[in-house]
Amino acid sequence: MLGGKCMAGWIVLALIVAASAYAVMLYNGLVLVKNNVALAWANIDVLLKQRHDEIPKLVEICRQYRQFEQETLEKVVRARSAVYDARETRDVGALGQAEARLRAGLGGLFAVAEAYPELKANENFMALQKRITQLEDAISDRRELYNDSVNINNVRIEQFPDSIIAQQFGFRAARLLRFDAAEVADVDVKQLFSA
Repeated sequence: MLGGKCMAGWIVLALIVAASAYAVMLYNGLVLVKNNVALAWANIDVLLKQRHDEIPKLVEICRQYRQFEQETLEKVVRARSAVYDARETRDVGALGQAEARLRAGLGGLFAVAEAYPELKANENFMALQKRITQLEDAISDRRELYNDSVNINNVRIEQFPDSIIAQQFGFRAARLLRFDAAEVADVDVKQLFSA
């Protein structure tokens, strides 16, 4: 009888150890996905900073052409400032909106530059335009990776049994980086050709 109690005690102990090990694995998995979200954000942040540093150079080159449209330059500068503010405060919602305004401003700046042959021939302008375009592509790729990381995080903290650990240790859902409706709307090709 004593041997049966001892065996039952070992079984209970083994079950406690197994349950504890499983809980630790769940916790570590949640830490991993949370840190992947932070890493994905940091990767976006690096690219945003690089672009933030390049835009004043581009604006300054455009300002050297006296007749260049000031309103276009001001839109880019304001949008750049909004992206910087959203980046500094880590406001993902504001960042999506500010990014849309900045991309539209840069698109307008590059379109207006087409009317200035001297500017288009400027090697510094062309190099900066290429560099900013490359950064835009990289930012786009990183936003996709960020949203994938956020989705994995948010699914994990809602799934059972992960949700128990997530709730117990304060794991929170992250916000997806969303885009303005105008940014994801279909392009009116007919309007582009009639302009």
